[in-house]
Amino acid sequence: MTLPLKPPLPPMEARSVEEIPAGEGWQYEPKWDGFRCLAFRDGAEIFLQSKAGQPLARYFPDVVRALSHLKAKQFVLDGELAIPVNGRLSFDELQLRLHPAASRVQKLAAAHPAIFIIFDLLAGADGKSLLDLPLHERRDRLEEFAGTFFPNEKQIRLSPATTKLETARPWFEKAGGDLDGIMAKRLDCPYVAGERTAMVKVKQIRTVDCVVGGFRYASKSHLIGSLLLGLYDDAGLLHHVGFTSAFKAEDKPGLTKKFEALKKPPGFTGNAPGGPSRWSTERSGEWEPVAPTEVVEVTYDHFTGGRFRHGTKIVRWRKDKAPRQCTLDQVAGREGKSLALLAAR
Repeated sequence: MTLPLKPPLPPMEARSVEEIPAGEGWQYEPKWDGFRCLAFRDGAEIFLQSKAGQPLARYFPDVVRALSHLKAKQFVLDGELAIPVNGRLSFDELQLRLHPAASRVQKLAAAHPAIFIIFDLLAGADGKSLLDLPLHERRDRLEEFAGTFFPNEKQIRLSPATTKLETARPWFEKAGGDLDGIMAKRLDCPYVAGERTAMVKVKQIRTVDCVVGGFRYASKSHLIGSLLLGLYDDAGLLHHVGFTSAFKAEDKPGLTKKFEALKKPPGFTGNAPGGPSRWSTERSGEWEPVAPTEVVEVTYDHFTGGRFRHGTKIVRWRKDKAPRQCTLDQVAGREGKSLALLAAR
């Protein structure tokens, strides 16, 4: 490539904070539930780079085609790859794309085309680097670039941004489905590759009461490594929705003794670990079912695809709550549709 910016380029990163920062000098953006991606174009050459610096183009040929159709022949964009399915973003479909067979990837791309949600312009149509410009200038350039080169492109979208906290708060309330939270960036800061100095992320932390339907032993250990969590549906089936492993080392012997005494199949009567989820690993089938008698309240930040996306943290044990009271309606609406935000330029 003849561009001054070449892959791999470490993307600017964010620090986690508990509250959305207020005051002058901030730009707020939705934090989309997808794969971070830098897109480089130099003439006919297009390179998609992951957050870790790895090539992604072979997994997203549909996005490469969409970028190749833009009249701009040189640019570097920072954004998020996502896949809409039935009006909401599907992280499962994203993971399916990471497949070694090109024919399989092409089939998946035809069934559910990916979109590229752009939130920063690192090099414009002249190929010159914009990294040293403050964010407010890069955003102006980005909006001009979007209006000129992809005003009606369905697969290349401009992510909304605002300097008004009252506009960003409703986005934050929608976090948990298509949205992974809120990003806040300093308007006066340049793009600092690989650093966390000018950007923060805020996630919506909630609690839910779950039934323990099983556990896994820690690797190469006879002690519990994680507890498997479930919620009941309206038909009375207990579905596996995630796990928690955030307990102290000194608590593990007692937890192991307690749940070994409760071992009893089937554990989960609906979706079970190692079942339909695309997030299954080799260890997904290595679990011990227990009688569904124990209820635990946990915190979580993201529920999508019928699962907690990340591990949860224990708040307390709920001896006062019956297992059958732990139902999926506690997380209802957490897989909300937020794609309408992308229509507002």
